[in-house]
Amino acid sequence: MAEWNQFQTDSYEGMIAETITYKAHGGDLINAYFARPLGAGPHPGIVLIHHMPGWDELFREFARRFAHHGYAVICPNLYFRYGHGTPDDVTARMRAAGGVPDETVVGDCEAAMRYLRSLPYSNGKVGITGTCSGGRNAYLTACRVPGGFDALIDLWGGRVVAGASELTAAQPVAPIDLTKDLSCPLLGLFGADDQSPSPEQVAIHEAELKRLGKNFEFHMYEGAGHAFFYHDRGAYRQQQAMDGWEKVFAFFGKHLKG
Repeated sequence: MAEWNQFQTDSYEGMIAETITYKAHGGDLINAYFARPLGAGPHPGIVLIHHMPGWDELFREFARRFAHHGYAVICPNLYFRYGHGTPDDVTARMRAAGGVPDETVVGDCEAAMRYLRSLPYSNGKVGITGTCSGGRNAYLTACRVPGGFDALIDLWGGRVVAGASELTAAQPVAPIDLTKDLSCPLLGLFGADDQSPSPEQVAIHEAELKRLGKNFEFHMYEGAGHAFFYHDRGAYRQQQAMDGWEKVFAFFGKHLKG
């Protein structure tokens, strides 16, 4: 049985979870989902980056899960500039526009990090994580904001390793090429049956991290493919997901709470 979802029956629990706005890239006021434990803290922070299906219900659940475990969490709406509607509608508009630019992603996430550190109940430490495209964007941001984050978790981030044909005006650089600037510990969780990233791409990424002497640990799950944490779809793999969450909380606990 995983230990991360065990608790004391006489312990106090309480949280606030709400939609907020904050000043992000270029001074734009964007909205975000924010969840934190009640109480004075101090609490570490997490910037949680949503996936390509958009700023959706699943990531609100993930934010509350982290808050339940003692973190102040902000999940920015990175597609804010494409208008409002259902996550599917907004994501379709984002895709039609050629994808969200890396510049705004990094700017929005760096501003979220600074927002978390400004809170009176912050312990001063902030991690960053995301799944799928959010894993890529978490890695990109941690490399582009050296010294900014205290821990990074890449959950099956696709196109961290990318060829020239995959680069676009909005995403002009493969994040792996920025690895030299990564300045915080990294945890990576991947599925052996995934194709984005494929096991071969994960191996290339691992080799580059080793070459540059980075502090990281990668785990590859057999019998799991893309999105194996997602309990709302067929890709969910219960055993691998529970173990993965165990590793996530142990890693953030060590580097953000310890």
